[in-house]
Amino acid sequence: MIGWRFRDFEPAQEGKSTFERLLSIFKDLLVYTSGDIAEALSWLTELDREYQLTTSEYGMADFIQDLIDQGLIQNDEESGKFRPAKKLELALRRKALEDVFGSVQKSQKGNHNTIRSGRGDEFTSDLKPYEFGDALENLALSESLKNAQINHGLDEFQLTNDDLEVRDTYYQSQISTVLMIDISHSMILYGEDRITPAKKVAMALSEYITTRFPKDTLDILVFGDDAWTVEIKDLPYLQVGPYHTNTVAGLELAMKILRKRRNPNKQVFMITDGKPTCIKKGKKYYKNSFGLDKQIINRTLNLAGRFRKMSIPITTFMIARDPYLVRFVDRFTKANNGKAFYSSLDGLGEFIFMDYKDGKRRQR
Repeated sequence: MIGWRFRDFEPAQEGKSTFERLLSIFKDLLVYTSGDIAEALSWLTELDREYQLTTSEYGMADFIQDLIDQGLIQNDEESGKFRPAKKLELALRRKALEDVFGSVQKSQKGNHNTIRSGRGDEFTSDLKPYEFGDALENLALSESLKNAQINHGLDEFQLTNDDLEVRDTYYQSQISTVLMIDISHSMILYGEDRITPAKKVAMALSEYITTRFPKDTLDILVFGDDAWTVEIKDLPYLQVGPYHTNTVAGLELAMKILRKRRNPNKQVFMITDGKPTCIKKGKKYYKNSFGLDKQIINRTLNLAGRFRKMSIPITTFMIARDPYLVRFVDRFTKANNGKAFYSSLDGLGEFIFMDYKDGKRRQR
């Protein structure tokens, strides 16, 4: 398991039962093995031998039985093998949210904040000087009286416009987001697992949006030689294939999806680690893995420009830093007037989370 270091084995998790500790590790392994329960349990058994995760009172057989009893795994009648239950899929998304983004408290449905201040729909923790047109019901009375006392004193106490402060507000907005995930073969090349962090980020983002902003839409698609949509429940099971990188197919599908969304606020997040190497010409594929092929690059850049005309920004999260790839992403970003982040695997979730929050604040 190159590139992975598990800290949950260390005896620092005081207060947790053996089952809870094993379950936390098992969830990570299940994402790593793309939902293969037998393989995940095999890894867990090996780790138990090395780190003594179980005790004489509670062993691996007890853990497996508890998984069954609690409805986390169930037997597939067709294959005769265990498969994750819906309860476990939900637990995987919640764990991803906690791991990637930290604990995010739920709020009331459908609220998005924009940077536009004034008479908005939701209070922030900020105050601002009163301006003509601000709603008086937003007046911060205590702070305004304090300002008057400081500015004029008690002997000549008066309350002027310059003393007044109001609670700043944000307008609510809704956003339609398409998240594109590269599943080409390069996502597991050179001994580095890049697909697992991408899956965890997708699970975390989907859980965050569906629980906190249910009026928003999130569509997730994967792209290799072709592109297709995946359901949220399928995210833990995504696998890299023997594919080239058909970024054009992914962008065309994202455009098709967003055209159907009536919401005017739209955006695309794209997680990739390489350059486009494939396009489709009619029913045939044109592929070139060497260098930057002009035909493929031009088709990709043209699409970036079409998104720009539709006022749909594309934010590219590049998990590779080769100079010629950086130059291509810079050209792509300029054509779209979007943004690009050259992220490590560890920082991927933080970048996406912050950009999502910043994006909703910018929307009008």
